[in-house]
Amino acid sequence: MTLAPLLNLPAIDSVAEAEARARQAVLTKPAGSLGVLEDLAVQLAAIQGGLPASRPAEALIFAADHPVVKHGISAYPAAVTAAMVENFVRGGAAASVLSRRLGVGLSVVDVGVATPYARELSGPGARLHRDAVADLAEGDLRVEDAMSPEVYARALAAGVAAIDALDAGTRVVILGEMGIGNTTVAAAVAAALLGGDASELVGRGTGVDSAALARKIDVVREAAGRVRGAAPHRVLQAVGGREIAAIVGAAGRAIERRMAVLVDGFIVSAAILALVRIEPRTRRGLIFAHRSQEPGHARILEALDARPLLDLGLRLGEASGALTALPLLDLACALHGEMATFAGAGVPGRAP
Repeated sequence: MTLAPLLNLPAIDSVAEAEARARQAVLTKPAGSLGVLEDLAVQLAAIQGGLPASRPAEALIFAADHPVVKHGISAYPAAVTAAMVENFVRGGAAASVLSRRLGVGLSVVDVGVATPYARELSGPGARLHRDAVADLAEGDLRVEDAMSPEVYARALAAGVAAIDALDAGTRVVILGEMGIGNTTVAAAVAAALLGGDASELVGRGTGVDSAALARKIDVVREAAGRVRGAAPHRVLQAVGGREIAAIVGAAGRAIERRMAVLVDGFIVSAAILALVRIEPRTRRGLIFAHRSQEPGHARILEALDARPLLDLGLRLGEASGALTALPLLDLACALHGEMATFAGAGVPGRAP
């Protein structure tokens, strides 16, 4: 399975884009004085095909584990993935708090959590869905393919299904992930797609010590070396993770449905890099929330010609950076829709 049949991408709405630019030009401010806030409103209008809107917004966190953690590349045990799924639902995780404060729906999609957890969970945090792909095997990406072609295809489909389950009126989709070891996975994907040595892309992730960092670099170097220069689908299948593949599927479907995608940090951006390599036209539907502390994230943002909205030293993942950036979209849309025009306010325009 490839994403090609899924990406019936609508054209950017040039009429809506032009109308948004024209409105920005007559609002009571010097031209361009609101900077990126103006650009956001215009971009949203072009993506959505009408007046720019940041709401309704929905956040999706895809969760999976990775056999590669057995090489000692994480500061936390694999069981933390399952424990954090429970924490999301019960409302104690950063993403749970942020989404609750922002009035954003939050869903966790289990596409491969290995440790058993209480699956009949409820709480004030996130809705939980377990996709059938979670029951399929994953390989140690250091020495073998992370996913079989079937598992990869089903992981992509899980992301598509998560978007299709959202209300049709959703305007912004926030994508996040959870999975111990997935900064290693993301670095392997980035190294295979971007080239360069693994040491340039690998960071400390959850806070590993120097010995673990050295092991992590070796793992990424070996994994990426097996598929360096391969097509993006092959890279994802060989060294990606089920949550990363699901994010690729989700982002592609969201853009297809004219939902703007607010991109989180390093792991989500690695998935997005693969998506854009698969279908370059998806780039126009993406808004990059922040620059994380992971060194590989800067490389990915540069490769995508992306200008992130925030640079706060964040490195948590789980959609926290994208949720933190959402109020900027809210403000951009409010300014676009509620500011007076020069004519309407009786304010003289720019002198000839």
